[in-house]
Amino acid sequence: MLWAGFWSVLVALGLALGLWQWERAEDKRALLARHAAAPHLAAPVATPPDGARLTLRGEYLAEETLFLDNRTHRGRLGVAVLTPLRGADGRLWLVERGFLATGPTRERPTVTTPGGPVTLQGRWQADGARPPVFGPNREGRRLQRIELDAWAGLGGFAHAGWLHLEGGPGHLASWWEPNVLPPARHLGYAVQWWGLSLTALVVMILGGRRLWRDRGPSSRQEVAP
Repeated sequence: MLWAGFWSVLVALGLALGLWQWERAEDKRALLARHAAAPHLAAPVATPPDGARLTLRGEYLAEETLFLDNRTHRGRLGVAVLTPLRGADGRLWLVERGFLATGPTRERPTVTTPGGPVTLQGRWQADGARPPVFGPNREGRRLQRIELDAWAGLGGFAHAGWLHLEGGPGHLASWWEPNVLPPARHLGYAVQWWGLSLTALVVMILGGRRLWRDRGPSSRQEVAP
């Protein structure tokens, strides 16, 4: 029966999407727990875990600064400033220094970078899966997304990832957050999907009964075995 088939698909879809949102909430809880338990490390030799708090000492490579395009912070349009740091041991780190307001202009952003030795503190973000880029990733000094290959001429970074600066010379307005949607938001979405699934089930049952009654006894006898 087409009626039952159509509503059954909606019920199954609502259940599946609700379960997906529930699993995403669990993933976000696990992520926040990992960040809360992340260690404090000083220029680690081994790859730091995602969310670790790092202390780095070295010198900025100001001339290698690039800008992550199309960032927003408190209603303003701008860029995130990306400056490599050469550590005291010679290893290279990428530092996301924070937000720089530019407005809608496409002129090259300018930012002051401290010279000499600096000590920085921030949170580590491991490089990972990112949304696709349509067209060239780099336009002048601007990047559509962070790609470590943009600094390939420097010889490679210590680890695949970057430091979101939270304190130290060169720190700008912090805009990055490790988690966009809290677990509670995903749970809310899950409840909504399951509510829609329940509604579809009720409509399927009540509507099916009404259709069965409207067909009348003679019609039911025709389809009876």
